[in-house]
Amino acid sequence: MVPRVARGSTPYWRLPLGGAALLLLLIPVAAAQEPSGAACSQNTNRTCEECLKNVSCLWCNTDKACLDYPVRNVLPPASLCKLSSARWGVCWVNFEALIITMSVVGGALLLGIAVCCCCCCRRKRSRKPDRSEEKAMREREERRIRQEERRAEMKTRHDEIRKKYGLFKEENPYARFENN
Repeated sequence: MVPRVARGSTPYWRLPLGGAALLLLLIPVAAAQEPSGAACSQNTNRTCEECLKNVSCLWCNTDKACLDYPVRNVLPPASLCKLSSARWGVCWVNFEALIITMSVVGGALLLGIAVCCCCCCRRKRSRKPDRSEEKAMREREERRIRQEERRAEMKTRHDEIRKKYGLFKEENPYARFENN
């Protein structure tokens, strides 16, 4: 028997099945992208362009060696190749320049976002009400005043009707009853 589930929610047994199916689909893709160690070392003593055709390779300019990129580290260790002579992706940018450029661009982006946020917050805080807001506030106040006037008119009309039929509430409703 299939458990009843509220509309729009996913049954608990479908989630692992979907995850397993996704994993099975991604395993062949990951296996196809996994570089072979021999592919990079074959390009040693050739050109940088030939080495960097394979994305998993790192070119060391000092000893003209094509090495496997150490994926466990973010940056290649100095024992493998100095940052000033290491190339990855393109031959005309070394890792030092890449790190400096990326940090400057990242810092500029963060600074720009912070400035935009501050400007937007300040503008919202110090913004005077614009004409449409002022007009809406005026109309609201006028409606409130008219409503109060109508209430007062209705009260006087009701009081007149109460007086006419003797239902008017007097100051002291417990007055002495006189028999003449």
